[in-house]
Amino acid sequence: MSAISVEAQYDTVVVGARVAGASTAMLLARAGQRVLVIEKGAAGSDTTSTHALMRAGVMQLDRWGLLDRVIASGAPAIRTTTFHYGEEAVEIPIQERYGVDALYAPRRTVLDRILANAAVESGASIIHGATVGGVMRSSGRASGVEFRDARGDVHRVGARMVVGADGARSMVARSVDSRVVREGRHRCAVIYGYSRGLELNGTHWYYGHDVAGGVIPTHDDLACVFVAMRPERYESARGGIDALFARVLEETDTRLARVVERGERVGKLHPFAGRIGFIREAWGPGWALVGDACCFKDPLTAHGMTDALRDAELLAHAVLTGTDEAFARYGAGRDAFADEFLELSDEVGSFNWDFGRVKALHHRLSKLMSRECDLVHAFGPIPAGALQ
Repeated sequence: MSAISVEAQYDTVVVGARVAGASTAMLLARAGQRVLVIEKGAAGSDTTSTHALMRAGVMQLDRWGLLDRVIASGAPAIRTTTFHYGEEAVEIPIQERYGVDALYAPRRTVLDRILANAAVESGASIIHGATVGGVMRSSGRASGVEFRDARGDVHRVGARMVVGADGARSMVARSVDSRVVREGRHRCAVIYGYSRGLELNGTHWYYGHDVAGGVIPTHDDLACVFVAMRPERYESARGGIDALFARVLEETDTRLARVVERGERVGKLHPFAGRIGFIREAWGPGWALVGDACCFKDPLTAHGMTDALRDAELLAHAVLTGTDEAFARYGAGRDAFADEFLELSDEVGSFNWDFGRVKALHHRLSKLMSRECDLVHAFGPIPAGALQ
């Protein structure tokens, strides 16, 4: 393994090269910044995800010239989504708006690589398999990072801006003492896997009594099939996750359980014990957070990747403008959606609802996502960087 080439100084160092980090790096590099991205995972590695992109996220990929790559990768177009509330099924066609007439749910092994490749093509440098040990400080500001590469060599690089896109357990957030300014109260546990040959079209979201589930079409004729439950049930279950998955699937919808039984399971099941949602301070002197590092919410609303794309563009505008006022606008723009998305996701993930209540929550989510599309549609061009 040859030694990596690292410059002493960059305009921006981004910690994390998945949806939020790679998108932020790409936009900054396209504007002419010298950007280094440090990612602990291997290139193209998988990660826990719902896969689902909402309309605003698809709009951004289209505007960035990357949606064609997602489509060419084999991600199927999703043209209907159906909500199942007990015996009631509500099918919603995906109608054209802002040039988008279909949704997509790419595997993270595909989407993360597309975004990382686009960042590199734009001029950013990405180092995989590296671990950031801490954020350096100078005169009270974040001024760079120290990291260890895959060979074990330690590097110290300076930067005008350090961006933490390193997930809910963000090391950057800890290093800069970013406070949690709002926290949810509930979490749900999820088990998911992949099946082939399901007799369903589009995405399906199922809601039962104290349980939920879904089917999300993705690459290779596979669908991500998941079940969700209260964490107490997950933690006290006996017999392993396969048995628990089957029981919860049956309770969620017996028809869905039969469809999944007739399909072909591909690979193992993946458990997620759940995490309480939170919103952290978005920025400070020389640093900013984006993606799950900045705001994490229950996955039952499947909005994490779309949040990451939206906030990456908001943050890129702030970094390139470079003023406290611009970063304050980034924080306000984040909060305009994060607060309500956290509230709604927290309540959906609580299971403290009946069918009428969860339908009302979904109606509010739909209106919020419509506002989000309006915001994304109104995004101006990325400004040239103020590289003083």
